[in-house]
Amino acid sequence: MQFIDRVEIQVKAGDGGDGLVAFRREKYVPAGGPSGGNGGKGGDVVLVGTPHLQTLLDFKYKHIFKADNGKRGGPKNCTGANGADRILEVPCGTAIYNAETDDFIGEILAESETIVVANGGKGGLGNQHFLSNRNRAPNMLYPGYPEKNLACAWS
Repeated sequence: MQFIDRVEIQVKAGDGGDGLVAFRREKYVPAGGPSGGNGGKGGDVVLVGTPHLQTLLDFKYKHIFKADNGKRGGPKNCTGANGADRILEVPCGTAIYNAETDDFIGEILAESETIVVANGGKGGLGNQHFLSNRNRAPNMLYPGYPEKNLACAWS
């Protein structure tokens, strides 16, 4: 078994889902109005400490980790699904640094201690959000917000 105590990986949080432009169309509702839902939040990349690992060998060959994107909003004011978080187990005593700037992010010392190294994007807004007395039929939406890549170095 090899002992690897320093690795460099790239993580990317999930992007937020887009909002939706939709209008109600029902038989007995003459003025349906907007019904576009908001997008879901993107997934986070989370590091969790575990006592079952003693080395960073698992991260030697796989360097890129991505969380799931949020889903698009739906009709009938349905909010899109949130993206699943990407959970990475690391040994206790792991120190996390930003590889580009050498800034100290944090250290995992105990079992089940967590550090979020990349936050998921916020979901966009659907046209239901822009309804007002002046604008009864809004035809606009906000797209989901993307997140930046982050390179981490662990030792």
